[in-house]
Parts: sequence; C-alpha cells; structure tokens
Amino acid sequence: MKCISVYTDNFELFSDIFEHVVESQSQLNENDEQEVEGVTYSHSGEAPEHYLERMSQKPEVVVMRDKSRNLTILQHGNVFEILIPAEESSTVVS
Repeated sequence: MKCISVYTDNFELFSDIFEHVVESQSQLNENDEQEVEGVTYSHSGEAPEHYLERMSQKPEVVVMRDKSRNLTILQHGNVFEILIPAEESSTVVS
C-alpha cells in the first residue's frame, strides 16, 4: 500500500485539501514533498499489509474509509496517513 502523509492535526483543513492530495498523489515519487494551503504532504513509501491492522488496534488512532475509492485514512498525532492499495495508486481519480 502506498502511504501519503499529510502533516496537520486539523480535520477541517485536511478535509479541504483531501481531494487535491488524492488527485496529485500519483505524481509523487517516494519521499517527495509538496505543499497545499500551507500543509505539507509527502509520499512516505510503502506500508506493509500488517501496518493497517497494527495501527487500527491503537486507541489513539482514528481509522476512516473512503469506500468509493478503496482508501483508508489513519489519523494520529499531527498526521493523517492516506493508504492506497498498490493497484489503485496510479488510477485514483475523483
């Protein structure tokens, strides 16, 4: 799974930029960073399959799903992580 990290703890701001981040993620190479509306986001590499399971068991982690695009979003601390299945990472569009 491709992991895109969005560095903010503000859910409203994250919601505002979510579409832009998802649409532009295919242009990011691993460890590339971009900024939108003052928020940095980056391609954080590939997350192993057990990462989602392990993180979702932690009480401080919020797990959200975008079923229409098969995306999982984790929120913890000052970061949101968008997990994109490998077969979806190059074809996600809105």
